[in-house]
Amino acid sequence: MTSPARISFWSAVPTPLTAGLQVDEASVGRMVEAAVADGMEGLFVAGTCGEGPWLPDRERRRLVAAAVAASAGRLRIAVQVSDNSVPRILDNAAMAAEGGADYAIIAPPAVMLNATPDRIVALFAEAAQSSPLPVGIYDLGRHRPIAIPQERLKELYLLPQVKLVKDSSGSPERRAAALAAKTQRPELRLFNGDEFRCLEYLQAGYDSCLFGGAAAVAPQLRRIGALFAAGRMAEAAAEEAEMKRALFGIYGGEQIACWLTGLKYYMVQRGLFTTSASFLGYPLTDECRAFIERYAAAA
Repeated sequence: MTSPARISFWSAVPTPLTAGLQVDEASVGRMVEAAVADGMEGLFVAGTCGEGPWLPDRERRRLVAAAVAASAGRLRIAVQVSDNSVPRILDNAAMAAEGGADYAIIAPPAVMLNATPDRIVALFAEAAQSSPLPVGIYDLGRHRPIAIPQERLKELYLLPQVKLVKDSSGSPERRAAALAAKTQRPELRLFNGDEFRCLEYLQAGYDSCLFGGAAAVAPQLRRIGALFAAGRMAEAAAEEAEMKRALFGIYGGEQIACWLTGLKYYMVQRGLFTTSASFLGYPLTDECRAFIERYAAAA
């Protein structure tokens, strides 16, 4: 086990929307203040949990501007800029830079024809090399139809423009590639993106955690980090087990039936969002609703 020099926690935040599916700027401000109070170091906006691929460009621009303004330099702001071609990725990165963001995060494209390994790698490499912002690579592995070939990950992670990795792949082999790159580039930040495997990735040598449920379990995350840093692994594992139970309750069980809707309803119960509206329309079961109300009241 290799302990990171420091552990930080970022939140891949949901996007607060009005009933008409427009960005609720006042709620963005409350969300940012809560993240600062929760001890987050940064926010990842317009990601998967942030519904970035579904937001109209004008709303994504409003979201970035509102998050940056509310943060006022207290948090690092990363924006997903993923798209289906290098020019489109660079347009999105330019918008993020104009809005004052700190990082551009590139995930695999939703659509890519003739997706040979060389073309997939070239998409990431060319976009990273021309990005107006420092770049993060969002690795979803086999969770998406298009993935960076495992044997080419290290090549991309060694690019000087790539400053961080959000690893949501769940793959030990892909994790090993990231750690091998970090051996050569110690400044590369490795973020675990799987909220159900936080401690495992910290033990492997990742620096930090960055995932959607962080907005709901920040106290548990801080305790896990402190216990891990102190070498109190049994207590850290017990704390993580409690965190997982909370996340499954919010998400609607191990089937994740209420994903995103449950998290947004939690944000409503916390007084941060005004609606749980989303583009994706996941349900909110009675069981999930009742758990969230109990959990938010206790917190």
